[in-house]
Amino acid sequence: MRARAALPAPLSAPWDTPLIMKSFSILISRTALIAATAGLLAAPLAAQTVANDGDAPTAGLDIPANAVLFGDPNSNVYRPTATVNGEIITATDVEQRVALIRIANQGAIPDGELGRLRLQIFSRLIDEVLQIQEARANDIEVTQADVDAQYARIAASFRQTPQQFTQFLAANGSSERAMKQQIRGELSWQNLLGRNIEPFTQVSEDEVRVLVAGLQAARGTPEYRYGEIYLPATPTTLESVAENARRWMTQLSEGAPFQELARQFSQSSCAATGGDCGWVRLPQLPETMSAALQRMQPGQLAGPIETPGGVSILLLIDQRQVLTADSRDATLSLKQITLPFAPGTTQAQATEMASRFATATQAIAGCGPADAVAASLGANVISRDQIAMRDLPPPLQATLGAMQVGQVTPPFGSPQEGISVLILCGRDMPAEAALPSNEDIADRMREERVNRRAQRYLRDLRRDAVIEYS
Repeated sequence: MRARAALPAPLSAPWDTPLIMKSFSILISRTALIAATAGLLAAPLAAQTVANDGDAPTAGLDIPANAVLFGDPNSNVYRPTATVNGEIITATDVEQRVALIRIANQGAIPDGELGRLRLQIFSRLIDEVLQIQEARANDIEVTQADVDAQYARIAASFRQTPQQFTQFLAANGSSERAMKQQIRGELSWQNLLGRNIEPFTQVSEDEVRVLVAGLQAARGTPEYRYGEIYLPATPTTLESVAENARRWMTQLSEGAPFQELARQFSQSSCAATGGDCGWVRLPQLPETMSAALQRMQPGQLAGPIETPGGVSILLLIDQRQVLTADSRDATLSLKQITLPFAPGTTQAQATEMASRFATATQAIAGCGPADAVAASLGANVISRDQIAMRDLPPPLQATLGAMQVGQVTPPFGSPQEGISVLILCGRDMPAEAALPSNEDIADRMREERVNRRAQRYLRDLRRDAVIEYS
């Protein structure tokens, strides 16, 4: 497994993110659905464990280099139903999960990816059944009340009641049952790990001290937070896999969400976090990836890049120097003024309202007059302190970093969500980047170990399962 820095930066802002983040296509409601459909609370996908010398792993098997397949080479094609230790998975189960992914992708799934997607969903459904069965065998039951509560939270992220959300899912080819089964699998696995693995996974003080010493020794050296979509390949399949990666690069450049493609298709250990591999230093990565990251700017994509055992698509999320503060380490005090658009607002009406809103808000001088201006426009005001600049979308980071206290951002928004501005009320710059606390470091190390043990646990369940395809 590729080495990772112990403490990636937090991904969520501690304030009313939907009003800002939706305007930059980071949709909270879609994220909630994707997390439910992708099983983010379960163990991560299989880690990439290939060597850095570029040789394909042999896994200790006696396989001749010129192996030839005898018999039907298509005997392992996708079959739409299976029985897992006596419990049935149907084609309907698979198609309703495909529909959930289609909703998350706003209806867009390339036709060429449907077959691969069905196979991956089928594998996830098998894992889900195994996780529920193992929890039940350990007398761990998830109550219907717990499932209903999580279902209600997901519905609320879509600004719907559970009843409305059920109708929405049915209208889009999925079902309440499919979503709740996914939730039950996640909660069952969580509870099982919480009882059988987490209490017995420890991190010693010496291990924490070694990691802290390593961070201090690396102070001032560059590190990169990157996303990866990793596709395994053999020498014979490398070109076809690279061509597939080039198609995905085209989709990404046209606006396809990186996180969703990573969750669905990447075989990296970072897939379960939407491809976000956290903060790393260049010596921790293969040379091809290190060279690419050094040439990139935050927000840029690169790929396909030949990496040990396959090819990768890289997204540079952020970069910094270890334990060295920069302007993006500031904490901000902000006011957000938002003018929501009523349902049915036309593009022409939205444009006219946005023009009046922009004129009024750009005349604001400081945070003091903000409430009065908002009241005159019929807009909403939210005030928040201690906002980490790095938690904001990159376009806002760049804008706020160049602003003086009291200035207003340009308006941003959409006809569906309304229009907003931010007023910079204060900015606090740290003297230097703070070293994570020993408790935070230990928690992150413990979490990584739990994930590795959970993956081995699931692997053993797969190995011992009786699966009959039909």
